[in-house]
Amino acid sequence: MKIIIVGTAYPYRGGITAFNERLAKEFEREGDEVEIYTFTLQYPDFLFPGKTQYAEEPDRSGLTILRKVNSCNPFNWLKVGREIARKKPDLLVVPFWIPYMAPCLGTIMRLVRRNGHTRTCSILHNVIPHEHRIGDKVFARYLIRSADGFVAMSKQVLADLALFDGQKRRVFCRHPIYDYGEVLPKEKAKEMLSLSQEEKYVLFFGFIRGYKGLDLLLDAFADERLKTLRVKLLVAGEFYGDARPYMEQIDRLGIRDRLELHTDFIPDSAVNRYFSACDIVAQPYKTATQSGVTQIAFHFGKPMLVTAVGGLPEIVADGKFGYVVQPDSRQIADALVDYFTNSREAAFTEETLKEKSKYAWQNMSDAVKTCCEHEGN
Repeated sequence: MKIIIVGTAYPYRGGITAFNERLAKEFEREGDEVEIYTFTLQYPDFLFPGKTQYAEEPDRSGLTILRKVNSCNPFNWLKVGREIARKKPDLLVVPFWIPYMAPCLGTIMRLVRRNGHTRTCSILHNVIPHEHRIGDKVFARYLIRSADGFVAMSKQVLADLALFDGQKRRVFCRHPIYDYGEVLPKEKAKEMLSLSQEEKYVLFFGFIRGYKGLDLLLDAFADERLKTLRVKLLVAGEFYGDARPYMEQIDRLGIRDRLELHTDFIPDSAVNRYFSACDIVAQPYKTATQSGVTQIAFHFGKPMLVTAVGGLPEIVADGKFGYVVQPDSRQIADALVDYFTNSREAAFTEETLKEKSKYAWQNMSDAVKTCCEHEGN
């Protein structure tokens, strides 16, 4: 098949980039011809909360990536939509993750569909965003009306989709596993990160945003039981927003000596160090759909602690290879104390590795193709 993906890719960085490029590689592995149309301008600087939108490492993907799309320019949307329509791909795949992108991506999809050949699939990372703004629902509706079908990666997203559409084809497929490099021996990974060999580590990984609940995890680390157990919190990821409230909270709780703060962007080449070094991955989110962090944890065979929000409880089996707790600092602390006091790492890791086989990228490529089949196929 001839497939075009429109969305974030190199030279941009982040989880959506990783997802799109890994999916493109899966399509190529299956013999499909793939191009990615990415942005010349993704977000205006005033809308981007991080330090930079761009990757610092060279592109090693080997993919055909065309920088063509300007998210702010309607004339560009018309040009790109008509260009892709003339190419007549069999499938146009458009990830949707933030309402801001809906006018751009929705317009491109509508123009491409007019060629009478291309089927369009939107992979829904979110429908309703974690951080709400005026106009979210209007923009989401526009995007949803532009696609022929959808792939959702959590039941929460399926439910959100139903608020806007109840007729078009939709397929449920779990977020596949990110295969970020080899699993390192824990001792080697700690050495590479200059971490103590004697301490145990809870990893909080990824961009730091309010809905991800780092403040809850910091409160949990004020629990004296964790100090007695020689457990530290390893925070690895860039602040998306003001870091000062977190720094003030750390000082107020008196826990700075129990933290390792690596708060620059973590390049792909270093991801395996953090996951290999830790004992458990914590996602104390206040809201969620699904998360790529859980899928990285599966790749490295790491047990997880998640909160009972969105689609996270659908992925982590409480008491089997992780914990599902309420977004409450006391419950988070209780789960971590249980994990380290009762030495659950070996048993939980074994179950995590069994579970990871469910999350193959071929499942996602099959879901995309299924959602774009013509009715009656």
